[in-house]
Amino acid sequence: MLSSRLISANGIEIFVTEQGSGPLVLLCHGWPELSHSWRHQLPAIAAAGFHVVAPDMRGFGRTSAPESVESYSIFDLVGDMVALVAELGETKAIIVGHDWGAPVAWHAALFRPDIFTAVGGLSVAPPWRGHERPMETLAKSGITNFYWQYFQKPGVAEAEFERDVDYTMRAISFGVDDSLYLREGFGFLGNPAIERKLPDWIGPADHAHVVETYRRTGFRGGLNWYRNIDRNWDLTAPWHGAQIHQPAIFIAGAKDSVVTSILGGKRVTEMHRVLPNLKRKLIIEGAGHWIQQERRDEVNAALIEFLKDVSG
Repeated sequence: MLSSRLISANGIEIFVTEQGSGPLVLLCHGWPELSHSWRHQLPAIAAAGFHVVAPDMRGFGRTSAPESVESYSIFDLVGDMVALVAELGETKAIIVGHDWGAPVAWHAALFRPDIFTAVGGLSVAPPWRGHERPMETLAKSGITNFYWQYFQKPGVAEAEFERDVDYTMRAISFGVDDSLYLREGFGFLGNPAIERKLPDWIGPADHAHVVETYRRTGFRGGLNWYRNIDRNWDLTAPWHGAQIHQPAIFIAGAKDSVVTSILGGKRVTEMHRVLPNLKRKLIIEGAGHWIQQERRDEVNAALIEFLKDVSG
């Protein structure tokens, strides 16, 4: 039976939704999402014989949202998952992430292979650490309108997104694949005169739940993850060139601009550099970025096959 609770871990309160019993599986959501985005995976993975736990990540939903930008580094985010495993009474877990949750999962496997025995990433390929800070790379390339750059100054993106949360969530879920670069005269959401209809994979009740939550919390917590991108580059210097040796799976949509962009496409093509034990790379034709919601049956089947394989 699906249940939820607050768990004290790593100095914050983490809200989790969980189901089932057996080997522990953590599902890490991305931006701008909630643990609710795993609603189709929780019962399926639980029925396959696992204790599956989906937290609202740091800064999101009913989980604590520390004030300082510095509280959202990759060390803090992975630390939350390490502490959560312990508070759940376990010493081992399989970790899977989507969007921003994918870098958390990849780094959790990289930092703590003693805890995270297998890893999965949806939509965002495993990173390899470049030779300079990401924001500096963008600037040197002459790029000034990438969405990472727009998110850097506290308060700017928050003001745009919180003006009309219902429209914001419609625009992001329906049109994010066209919005990685800002158009002149518009913010991240593009032209507000364009009608944004819900895609058929989001029901009105699910949309309303997300909108109500973000109206209450605002967007600052999740945006602070982006404000640590360069800092994360600094912090991960000891892992430059390191590989993730645990069994791994990668799933993405063929129409997802995160994996079809120049940088993203290169990372997908060359992910064996980081993942020498990659068990499966599944690119789902016709699917976009919100893959576990858009194509739940295919994602569930692939994840369950992988989980059963790596858990023996």
